[in-house]
Amino acid sequence: MEALRKEEIYTTEDIYALPDGERAELIDGRIYYMAPPGRTHQRLVHFLDRTIGNYIQGKQGGCEVYPAPFAVFLNDDDINYVEPDISVICDTSRLDEKGCHGAPDWVIEIVSPGSRSMDYFTKLFKYRTAGIREYWVVDPHRKTVTVYQFEQDRMTEYAFGESVPAGIYEGFSITVS
Repeated sequence: MEALRKEEIYTTEDIYALPDGERAELIDGRIYYMAPPGRTHQRLVHFLDRTIGNYIQGKQGGCEVYPAPFAVFLNDDDINYVEPDISVICDTSRLDEKGCHGAPDWVIEIVSPGSRSMDYFTKLFKYRTAGIREYWVVDPHRKTVTVYQFEQDRMTEYAFGESVPAGIYEGFSITVS
């Protein structure tokens, strides 16, 4: 009888040992390599970062917004490390020079051709169980924004061009186009 091969478990140490310029995320000890983002992806990240940041600043809010690459250590372990496209953190005691330790309040991922199942399934489950309050999946191919409000156990899909309310901010919405 042949023994089962044990799957290798990777840690944040392996992430930090990657060659310069190579990016990856770590979910439950498994490495997921990331392709460089395309122009549309970067335009959306820049638009969302600027729009959310301007709103927070205009309201003298205490939350902070960070675009990728920004390290988020979801759990109190060394086998989970993600770089969401946009992270909004309201409990700034979770922040240090390495990144965010614990769940951000709001995470946005922009779907790329190679990240579809990761954004809609793997990260959806991981973000929900980590305690993220709100998760947006912005899909340029489908031209939709899918909003998961985990505290209300609600999922709503919006088309590009529609006003998408941010659940963690009363009266704030964004129109993605």
